[in-house]
Amino acid sequence: MKLTRILPFARELLAKAVPKSGIAIDATAGNGHDTLFLAKCVGEHGFVYSFDIQKQAIETTKSRLMSESALTPVNLIHDGHENLLTYLKTEHNGQVDGAIFNLGYLPGSDKSIVTIAETTITAIRHILTHLKSEGLLILVIYSGHMEGKKEREVVIPFVRQLPQDMYHVLEYRFTNQRNNPPFIIAIEKR
Repeated sequence: MKLTRILPFARELLAKAVPKSGIAIDATAGNGHDTLFLAKCVGEHGFVYSFDIQKQAIETTKSRLMSESALTPVNLIHDGHENLLTYLKTEHNGQVDGAIFNLGYLPGSDKSIVTIAETTITAIRHILTHLKSEGLLILVIYSGHMEGKKEREVVIPFVRQLPQDMYHVLEYRFTNQRNNPPFIIAIEKR
């Protein structure tokens, strides 16, 4: 297949936006794959905020980072991403290069614990405020379950109404796949 799949495309975009010594946010740590990716992007002089409401996700992410010796630039936060402003260092205000959300639930865990539209929109608003010019926010939307469908129905209209003179909004998806495959919304600050 020559078309880039969803998750590799998300990382390709982030790699373009998040430089060495940059500032990044993983709004949904999950199993730690994106946190590790962002830590490698920013290197030892950058900084990554990694959020999750599940202690298991934070512990898994910490183990993944330690196994790759990438813990130094990462602040693991056992809290909801909507509380970003509580943790964002003053010197990082307006300096975020990139952020990613994987909306839905943590694979292999309690499927009743999911991201929800209200807290996701709050977190998106906070991150957009603190993105640098040409900074990038990626939403990987999984809507194959009831709560995911509800969240999608709120998030899509929200991002579509973002002012064109301030943001570029891209939707990337495979339209002929079955079973509600994930898709990406990429928001670049102008």
